[in-house]
This record gives sequence, structure tokens and C-alpha cells, in this order.
Amino acid sequence: MQRRDFFKLSAMAGLAAALTPAARAFTIPDPAQKAVLKISAQEGVVPGNNLKEKFDFMEANGIVGFEPGGGGLGGRVEELKKAMEGRKIKVSAICAGFKGVPMSKDKAIREEAVESIKEIMTAAGALGSTGVIAVPAFNNQNGLENKEGREVMVKDVLPRLGEHAVKVGTRLILEPLNRGEAFFLRQVADAASICRDVNHPGVALMGDFWHMTWEETSDFAAFVAGAKWLWHVHIASRKQRRMPGEDGEADNYVDGFRGLKAIGYQQYISFECGSTGPREKTIPAACDLIREQWAQA
Repeated sequence: MQRRDFFKLSAMAGLAAALTPAARAFTIPDPAQKAVLKISAQEGVVPGNNLKEKFDFMEANGIVGFEPGGGGLGGRVEELKKAMEGRKIKVSAICAGFKGVPMSKDKAIREEAVESIKEIMTAAGALGSTGVIAVPAFNNQNGLENKEGREVMVKDVLPRLGEHAVKVGTRLILEPLNRGEAFFLRQVADAASICRDVNHPGVALMGDFWHMTWEETSDFAAFVAGAKWLWHVHIASRKQRRMPGEDGEADNYVDGFRGLKAIGYQQYISFECGSTGPREKTIPAACDLIREQWAQA
């Protein structure tokens, strides 16, 4: 053990001893089940001219989750089911693809988003997906101001989406972004507070290492804060949003993986990124890096 690591661990032990029992239980969780590493990838990330080629590549590299986009998903359900027959691959989350803006100032646009997301959820449920990812509003989408927008989301939009999600067997997954992309919902703890207030089994959240790079002071603390509602994770390199490892030493996810292990995380960690090199090489290297750092965590 390096000297600095010894002092760091000693300080953590001292802090834990000084905390009340309740605080210690929250700070250092004792998960009911051991965390598992399930690597996933978005459809556009994986090389291949068709689903067979993509799935063959994924299986060869131990990627077990497939994350398609939500656009037109209803018309692809049978295609995807057939392509996954006899394989270990499952659909992880569904990445957006809906029309409208859930937190728009225009009620008609909000309603368009609700109905569009419901359609995607129905397909997601048929595919056994963990949930449909949604961003309340991007910076350029004329969303409601924070206070009013939060109230609309908590009291109206999310309860309705949660009800439909439970009905079809999936969930709505809120995604915090970074301030360059969204003015509302930028930290995992923010999403957790919304999920707490909505208090619905059909409403959950996710974390994205790329956005967390710019918004979180601790990946560990972010995942622990979101523990109860965390149902998906995105991963990318931490400078250029490329494959993990393409940004060298900056691509360290150990702190976050420790958080996922602390809460007994059971869902997917999914590639949402580009690549500067041939994906046939950069994706296997990224998988190796993730597995290595998961073991270190």
C-alpha cells in the first residue's frame, strides 16, 4: 500500500468511527446483494452492418446489454426479439427518441412528450428493458424555469409516466446532464430528490460518467445518493467523450465503481461515446479497462 493511500484509509476509518450509527450506515452502505458488472453498448456504438454482426461482436467481447434508441422502437420489437433469440444479450435501457419536451413552457409540447414516451415505454416493456431514458429539457428547448418546472414534473408529468411504466413493465429513467447541455437536473442527487418526491416505482434515475465529470465532486457520493433509484449508467472517456481509455489517465472510474459496489448495483454500464480509432480495437480495450478498474474498486 502506498503511503498516501494508507493515510487516506486511516482518515476514512476515523471519520466512520466518529459518525452516528445512522450516518455510518448511509456513508458506508452494506448492500443486500453483491454488485455485478454488466457491460452494455448503444446500438450506434457497436460495429456491424446489421443486428447479427453487432450481436456477434458484443458476445465475443462479453457485452451483455444492448441499448437501442427510442425512435421507431414500436416497429422493431419483433425484429429485436428474434435477433436476441438464443443469445445472452438483453435490452438494457432505451435511449430517448421521443417527441416533444417534458418540461416545456408550452403545455401542448409537454403533452406530446408524455404520449410519445408512453409509446416507447410500451415497446420497452415488451422487450424487457430496464427503462426509457428522458431528459426534462435541454438548454435550447425553452423549458420552464427551475422552480415551476420541478413542480410540473413532480406533480404532473412524472406520476403519469410512472403509472404507464408500471402498467407495461418498465420505468422512466431521468438523466442528469452537464451545465453545457441542460440548465435543469445536473446532478444525480438532484434526480434522487425528484424521485423521492414523486415516490413512484415507475420513476427512476441514472448516472452518466461523462456528465458527472463536470458536475459531481465525488462519483462515489453521487451513486450512493442515487442508490435507491439508480437503474442505469452511461460511460465514456472523461475529456473527449470517446471510448474509456482513449483519454489516458483521466479515464479513472474506480471511485464511481466503489459507489456502485457499495449499493449492490445490479443494472448495466453502457457505452455512450464515439471513438478516435477503429472500434474493433477500442471497444475491447475499453471493456478490459472497465473490468480492471471494477476489480480495483
